[in-house]
Order: sequence, then C-alpha cells, then structure tokens
Amino acid sequence: MTKMTRDELVAEFGQPGVENAKIIDLITVDPATEKVVLVMIERRPWQASPQQLAQIEEKINRYLGYVLDGFLAEQYPQYEGRRVTLRLDCAEPPHGEAVDFLRAAAHAIGKEGLELVVNVAPPPA
Repeated sequence: MTKMTRDELVAEFGQPGVENAKIIDLITVDPATEKVVLVMIERRPWQASPQQLAQIEEKINRYLGYVLDGFLAEQYPQYEGRRVTLRLDCAEPPHGEAVDFLRAAAHAIGKEGLELVVNVAPPPA
C-alpha cells in the first residue's frame, strides 16, 4: 500500500475538522488511561456559523457509528475492547447554546458507553 502525503489526503478527502464529517480527524491513545481517543477539531469560534452545531452533531454521529458498528476495532484491532472517548478540541470555551448542546451530546454518548470530553486548545499564535 502506498502512503499518501498530507496534501494528497486533503486533496482526496478534504480538510479535517467538524465541517468535514467524512473523516476522522485524529485517533490517539491517552497514555494515562489507555483509552482510545477520537478527536474532532473545531477551529472556529462558537456561533461562527449557523450550521456549526449541526456539523458537530453530524461529526459525533459519524464517530459513534465508527465505534459502535465495529469499524474502529476492524481497522485497529489493537484497540478492540478498550474504552473510547470522543474529544472535541475547540478554540475557545463553549458558551451560549453550545453549552446545552454539548451537555446533551455528552449524556447521549454516555448512554452508549462512551465519553465526550471538551478540550479548549486555542490555536497557536
């Protein structure tokens, strides 16, 4: 299998981020907990787009399907049986309706045995 460059990946599948529900932005393992972490990247400030929360919801649903339908374990057998966290990396703390949205999303995700974590990671200056 030929390895694609980042530019080739972006040309083929688009930029990572919550605006692109077709791809998993990042898969990593938390060394402290050994949980598999599926990262969603939101670079925009909250309320930057009227579609923002719907885009995040679509991305969450795709990530849930990826895990619950067994594709994560199929593509990464070394992660089978591990706990999974969905992490939203955002540029600023959620506010306004985003707070209620993320609280409801975390509750729904928790019912599926997964966890949603919001990580505020401002873009580098």
